[in-house]
Amino acid sequence: MTATEHVILVDKNDQPTGTAEKLQAHREGLCHRAFSIFIVHKELDTKILLQQRALTKYHSPGLWTNTCCSHPRPDEDIVSAGQRRLREEMGIETVLKWVGRFHYIAHFENGLIENEVDHVLIGEVADTTFQVNPKEVHDYRWISLPELKNEIALLPQKFTPWLNQALSLAERSLL
Repeated sequence: MTATEHVILVDKNDQPTGTAEKLQAHREGLCHRAFSIFIVHKELDTKILLQQRALTKYHSPGLWTNTCCSHPRPDEDIVSAGQRRLREEMGIETVLKWVGRFHYIAHFENGLIENEVDHVLIGEVADTTFQVNPKEVHDYRWISLPELKNEIALLPQKFTPWLNQALSLAERSLL
């Protein structure tokens, strides 16, 4: 994370209220816009692509999460930002569809706070080979929706705090 990255501050209804430096927003728990992407491969019996966050991430290192998540820049719409970050993190280019949004707050051991209105995006791929960015992604895997829900129920500490809510919004579009 660089000092020059900025996020869009929003109220709980996702109405913009300004911008802030990304780390400041996370230190102060300022409500800001984010997105979570789920990529599916329907030829693999609708498997979902998960990523394990890089071990050097500023929060939630090593936890499993949706395919890609980040924040739009002040001059970006959600879908364009999602396509940009999907390319940067996972090396994937595909069409993304918006399926909803939710608000959550998560506090981390290092004192940072996620206070986000998180937009959920879904895309599909036919190819399962791609080049991930090791600065962002430690590992990745394909998993079915029932297997993922079972793992989250049994071992919630291995997953990011936003994954379950994002998955609930995405679920009807993943099938």
